[in-house]
Amino acid sequence: MIQLLCPTHWTEYELLDCGDFEKLERFGNVVLRRPEPQAVWKKVYSEDVWKKKTQIFFKGRSATAGDWIKQNKALPDRWNIAYKNNDIEFKLRLGLTSFKHVGVFPEQAVNWDYSSACIKKFQDPQPKVLNLFAYTGAASMAAKSAGADTTHVDSIKQVVNWANENQELSQLNDIRWVVEDALKFVKRELKRGKKYHGIILDPPAFGHGPNGEKWKLEDHIQEMMQDVVQLLNPEEHFLILNTYSLGFSSVIVENLIRTSFPQVENLETGELFLQASSGVKLPLGVFGKFAKFKS
Repeated sequence: MIQLLCPTHWTEYELLDCGDFEKLERFGNVVLRRPEPQAVWKKVYSEDVWKKKTQIFFKGRSATAGDWIKQNKALPDRWNIAYKNNDIEFKLRLGLTSFKHVGVFPEQAVNWDYSSACIKKFQDPQPKVLNLFAYTGAASMAAKSAGADTTHVDSIKQVVNWANENQELSQLNDIRWVVEDALKFVKRELKRGKKYHGIILDPPAFGHGPNGEKWKLEDHIQEMMQDVVQLLNPEEHFLILNTYSLGFSSVIVENLIRTSFPQVENLETGELFLQASSGVKLPLGVFGKFAKFKS
């Protein structure tokens, strides 16, 4: 079943408008203007409205980096926002990075809801959850807040340190931090005979491991999926796969999951998007997810 999913209850985040390869967003009380390659259509709001609402905007210096320009010097470089649903509550530290990111991908909130709901349904009192390509750890915070024994894996030490800040900010503890190439870690866990009740994968289109390992989604995702499904607890589990590659569709994700895990149950696939206040929708990746529970 193909779905379109959008976060609907997160009051501390709002997409105001997008178009002409830009997006205008509110994180807490801070409104940012930054590039968005998916927004190929015309803006809904006028340029005057965008200028009036913008507090900080991103100005590129190259294809991969740039600077944030503040309209008011009193505006922060770092600030916190909170996330809450019926099962979980945590906080995130945001920051202005030179790569236009701020430390969270808001569309992923629908996956935080899914993982926390699954964790609450498991019969195991402390299910084990593995978050791969885990970035600054919002999905790790969601899993830990729901009661899971959580392992967080990312190849960049600085973002793992950022995730640790989010853990402290959220008054959580005992997340297992691993700075390593995700594929290498999975293969080692297989040799150890480890099992996880939940696995979250949010791989980039391109990336590098801490020792120069190269990751390209099209080249490595099949191997990753074939290995990862072997780590799933056979009695109760969930898996979330999210991809941002412009060349990937939900049908590709469905095929990847079904060929790697033929016994899959309750498979859902679709597209994540953010609904702008202006009325336009911003697509931000495709997903596949499934879960199994003890009867």
